[in-house]
Amino acid sequence: MADDDQQWKIPTIVQELAATGRDELPSRYVVCDHGRPTSAVASDDSIPVVDLSRLSSGAADEAAKLRSALQNWGLFLAVGHGIEPALLGEMMAVTTNFFNLPLEEKQKYTNLVGGKKEHQLQGYGGDMILSETQVLDWSDRFYLNVEPESRRLYDLWPTQPPSFRDILHRYAARCRELADGVLREVAKVVGLREEGCLVDMLDEKAVTYVRLNLYPRCPRPEKVLGFRPHSDASMLTVVLNNAAGLQVLRDGEWYDVPVVPDALVVNLGDTVEVVSNGLLKSPVHKVVANSESKRVSVAAFYTADPEREVEPARWW
Repeated sequence: MADDDQQWKIPTIVQELAATGRDELPSRYVVCDHGRPTSAVASDDSIPVVDLSRLSSGAADEAAKLRSALQNWGLFLAVGHGIEPALLGEMMAVTTNFFNLPLEEKQKYTNLVGGKKEHQLQGYGGDMILSETQVLDWSDRFYLNVEPESRRLYDLWPTQPPSFRDILHRYAARCRELADGVLREVAKVVGLREEGCLVDMLDEKAVTYVRLNLYPRCPRPEKVLGFRPHSDASMLTVVLNNAAGLQVLRDGEWYDVPVVPDALVVNLGDTVEVVSNGLLKSPVHKVVANSESKRVSVAAFYTADPEREVEPARWW
């Protein structure tokens, strides 16, 4: 088959599409009518904000909030997490600055290899395209493995901005501390006999990767999705973001996840749902676009050894 017949496998960089200023969207980004975003439901039962510093000190009310969050939402907003606001700001700044680089510079880290005929997880770009009829997300992404360090592909770690590597290294280390602490508290509040059983699954064979996301401004946000509905195939996900757009599904309705200054969104993944035998839920969530401004986020995914067999815990 001629190479030209395979061009549909190469996604367009959404940031470049948005920069054209055209109102009409390419058809491959337009979601079918029943899948299009609708207004989120207003609720008095808001997503809990959990103070991790009080939680680790044994505060019963924070433990109750965490339990409610995990059982009712599958996620919460973490404050008191110990990561300095300055580091959060630096991580957001280098992410934004990377996406602001010229396309030629960013393409040095492309996720398309083999003459752009094959897609790999790590690197900069868009969706892996499996068919000509696949609807694409209105976003660009940059995946990088961060743990274990032996699995880092430093050829894909940008040298621009100059501080990118150092800041990502420090941010990843602090996020890992947060993830370990949260998993211990999760085991505690749901009554697992061994409080370290979940965090112990993040052993030397476990993999942590980050996904830097750019959701450009969209002239027709009602027709697209920034990221399609999904749950995370991880144990835990920690998200840093700078604007609204994340929504979570609960009882068949979509709810906005609020943006709280210096808070991190923490959600459970599919692995914890399995280990808890369904007591805790891995929430389905998505990202909607908007016509006013772009959204940038940094998601850290903590996954167990890919070869590990996961089953419900036997030590309740």
